[in-house]
Amino acid sequence: MPMKTYDDIAEWYDQWIGAHSMREDRFFSAIEALIGEVSGQRICDLACGQGRVARYLVDLGARVVGVDLSSKLLAIARHHEKTEPRGIDYVQADARSLDDKMLGMFDGVVCSMALMDIPDLAPTLHSVARILRPGGWFAFSILHPCFHTSQSGEMETPEGTIRIIGRYFSEGYWRSDARPGPPGKVGAYHRTLSTYVNALTDAGLQLVRLSEPGPTSAVPDSPSLSRIDRPVWAEVPSVLVASCRKLMEGQNILLK
Repeated sequence: MPMKTYDDIAEWYDQWIGAHSMREDRFFSAIEALIGEVSGQRICDLACGQGRVARYLVDLGARVVGVDLSSKLLAIARHHEKTEPRGIDYVQADARSLDDKMLGMFDGVVCSMALMDIPDLAPTLHSVARILRPGGWFAFSILHPCFHTSQSGEMETPEGTIRIIGRYFSEGYWRSDARPGPPGKVGAYHRTLSTYVNALTDAGLQLVRLSEPGPTSAVPDSPSLSRIDRPVWAEVPSVLVASCRKLMEGQNILLK
């Protein structure tokens, strides 16, 4: 049976994400805290899906281009744009090989909960670096690689339910029928933390700050958060958030 794509689950995904504001999204708020003021900036929402982040950033004063591979998710995004025009351009493209027309075009790139969905990390990060202006920023969130692996979940013990983590060093595609979200529908690509950091460095993206959002109050009626709101899932961070800068010409990341 072939792997499903986001085109296969677009309607389900749109409903699963829900209609609540990005202002209520606990994980995007961590990205927002790292990127700061965006008014007047030209931003690429990479792997934009149905455009929730793009619309939010425009409402904050940014100029946004949304990029995604899924034609069906982009159709949802464009429907929103047609219904409530914000001036967002949506482009169907592969994050691993973005068009040269975008070269140095953006002040910032945001990729919310999507890098772990893309099969090849290195070319994706090189694409990000290419479309950023020198000194531009890149912010992303991913399932925390230390706590989401092909062997991660829950186990009942005499002391109660505990989190289990295994196969951390086994990188690659995985999918779990036990997961209610995308990892149960389309799967994800696990990489170690060092793989992420080294790939950023190789692409000329200097890591600036990391954030590991802890448990907060849930967004009402949000099925996408139903599992991570269980107490046992609050014992370790579910998501890793990072901000980076594209190196200026001639600048190097030096080892101290």
